[in-house]
Amino acid sequence: MTIRPLLYLDVDGVLNPVLLGPGFAAHDLMDHLVLLSADHAAWLHELSARYELVWATTWEHGANTHIAPLLDLPALPVVEFSRYRSRPDDPRFEGPQSLLARKWAPLLRHAGRRPFAWVDDVMPDGLVRCSRRRPDRLLLPVDPARGLRRHHVDRLLACPPRPAVTRS
Repeated sequence: MTIRPLLYLDVDGVLNPVLLGPGFAAHDLMDHLVLLSADHAAWLHELSARYELVWATTWEHGANTHIAPLLDLPALPVVEFSRYRSRPDDPRFEGPQSLLARKWAPLLRHAGRRPFAWVDDVMPDGLVRCSRRRPDRLLLPVDPARGLRRHHVDRLLACPPRPAVTRS
């Protein structure tokens, strides 16, 4: 049995872009204006055939309550950033990128040894470059003004991450 890779999804800046574009509908959720697209709903259903979708957003379980029903998604697993406690072996980031550690380390811990893709609007270029050398990781930065686009979906479908070969 083949285990599907994980696909970590952010909400703000990815599924909820900064700019209102064609095909987006505005929703008032928890006192926030959230822009969602029917295209995103269709694309996520397409991706769910290849990936196990996981919320990786500060919305945490609120994504299942508020976002998933509007995208016709079932409740998805959630990476709980707010409950995360750092460990000495966590990756370290300096300066403004230190906030990234609050997401990156929990994602790595959640994934364990499973291959994964991560779609987010806040990703340092160095981390994206390093991931290109890893067949078990695919990091796709998204422009927060426009959000997830078809070319991101095509990239995820064309070359999903695969288990890394381990040498004994």
